Order: sequence, then structure tokens, then C-alpha cells
Amino acid sequence: MTKTELETVWAPRLLGLLRIVAAWLFMMHGTQKLFNFPEATRGQPELFQLTWFAGALETFGGFLLLIGLFTRPVAFVLSGLMAFAYWIAHAPNSIYPVHNGGDAAILFCFVFLYLVAAGPGAFSVDGARDGK
Repeated sequence: MTKTELETVWAPRLLGLLRIVAAWLFMMHGTQKLFNFPEATRGQPELFQLTWFAGALETFGGFLLLIGLFTRPVAFVLSGLMAFAYWIAHAPNSIYPVHNGGDAAILFCFVFLYLVAAGPGAFSVDGARDGK
């Protein structure tokens, strides 16, 4: 397998797979907040509280990323959401992500930021709309 084949054939497919898996995992956080599925350890947030908005963005923004629709702007918003989530909810508990439970928020933040620059990859509505 040549470097060119890796770049032209496999890179877009693996990018699309990264987008799909990250979006599906991200959606699970939102559905847990909004619909208690899978079962959450804490109760559902009150309507229109900060946690409710986060759950809505995680669920519906995650779905848009999953199908690859409006990937770049949605990924930008979700990257910012995860940055705020880290500094508001996790960092006050400890400076170390492994202690404050914020490691997933950091990882989602930077995966989504990468999608802003790289685009959706393969298997996306955006790609189908662009004829790719």
C-alpha cells in the first residue's frame, strides 16, 4: 500500500469512521441527560437549565455529526461546548483531568475541533451533497 493510496482512499474513510464513532458516543451523553437513556446516576435537568441545553446540543448536534450534516459549523459549536463544560464543570474539582472526570470533555473538544478543519470525511450527507 502506497502513501498516496493511504491518503486518498483510507484517510477519508477513517476520518468518517472517527466522526461517526465520536458522534455516537457523544449522543449517549445527551440522551442520558434528556431522556435518562441509558440510565443516568443523577436525575434529569430542569427544562432550560444549562445542563438541559448541553444535553440538547449533545443529542441533536451529535446526531448531525453522526450523519455528517453541517459538519464543520456543528463541530465548531460542540467543540466550544466541551471547552466550556471542562472549565465550568470539571476544572473546579481538580487541575488534573484524570481526577476531575474531564478527560472525555477534552478529547471531544479536540476531536470536534479537528473535524472543523478536516471536514466530515467519507460516509456523510455533506459529502453526498458536494458530489463526493
